Amino acid sequence: MKLPNFLAVVLLVVVIFYLLNVGQFLLLPLVIAIALWYLINTLAATLGRLSVGRFSIPRPICLTLSILTFLAAIWAVINFLSASFGGVMEMAPIYQENLIRRLESLSLPLIDLGDFQGENFGQAISGWIDLPSYAASLAGSAAGILASSSLILIYVGFLFFEQGHFRNKISALITDPEKEEDVHGIFDRIRDDIQKYITIKMFTSTLTGVLSFGLMLLMGVDHAGVWGLLIFLLNFIPTVGSIIATMFPATIALAQSDGYYLFFMVLGGIGALQMIIGNVIEPRLMGSSFNLSPIVILLNLALWGTIWGVPGAFLCVPFLIIFTIIMSHFPRTRPIAIVLSSDGDLRVPLEDALETFSFTGGGGNAPMLGSGDDVDEHDKSGD
Repeated sequence: MKLPNFLAVVLLVVVIFYLLNVGQFLLLPLVIAIALWYLINTLAATLGRLSVGRFSIPRPICLTLSILTFLAAIWAVINFLSASFGGVMEMAPIYQENLIRRLESLSLPLIDLGDFQGENFGQAISGWIDLPSYAASLAGSAAGILASSSLILIYVGFLFFEQGHFRNKISALITDPEKEEDVHGIFDRIRDDIQKYITIKMFTSTLTGVLSFGLMLLMGVDHAGVWGLLIFLLNFIPTVGSIIATMFPATIALAQSDGYYLFFMVLGGIGALQMIIGNVIEPRLMGSSFNLSPIVILLNLALWGTIWGVPGAFLCVPFLIIFTIIMSHFPRTRPIAIVLSSDGDLRVPLEDALETFSFTGGGGNAPMLGSGDDVDEHDKSGD
């Protein structure tokens, strides 16, 4: 790439991220609306595949049931959080004090942090374990999303209005009927792959959250429902989310108890659930994993967490996985998906990757840039 082109790309990236940061209050509700709209359509598609004999639920009824289900779920979550967050905020300073006291009592014969920048171990550790700050950040993010709920609903309504015209737009762009079917087939395969990922991830995250809630409730962990909901959300973030979803409830258990029994029981129990569901059940359901590089996940979390805060951190990884799925379907963009993956093993095999296409021209399979057909055409034209 020539230097002017490289500088233009860098400038474009900087401008885009600047606009994303400045336009957060307008763009973040749009991203949440897109995610909600797609989840509703995914549930509607799942309901549409259910059948008894020759009878299946009509599409309008599936869509209505899906919308009502999500409205009921959102209403239940809002009511639950509004009733629980007060208690969490009230107990957070007590947990923080207990946790620091417990950490200060630990003897570390190999590591002496007593003179670390003039602070003892508890003071040093409290700089990055700040439970009241974490709770306030989560509460502030939830309040911000609720404040934008009307804008989110407007976006969702317009997305549903637009989705009925999507195929018509493709038909208007492509005049060749054979090529139009090829393009529709490409979009259908990508949509099916994304819907499969979302469906299975919703199921495994819900299973992890419910079982973790039951385990913590059985062990007497305070506010088990809040931590179960947090575990459900964190499981959409591969690797990093699972680690946080295991350590955070264990830290709460350590802060609320006098001994270490509850800490190790919660750590071992939730860790076992994460291992079984994440490494056994989920890969079997998906057939193969959507494996992202842990470094890419950390960089992605840091970037979007800086731009959009807590909501950006939760949304960025699922969207990155969807982006990777799309990139893996095309030979030209497969290198991007390979770089983003952890081991280079993509879920879409190379032989199943789709030929690149354009919305103009007559052929159903346009030659790839730099392919032999492309070179021959240049030779024939005398270029």
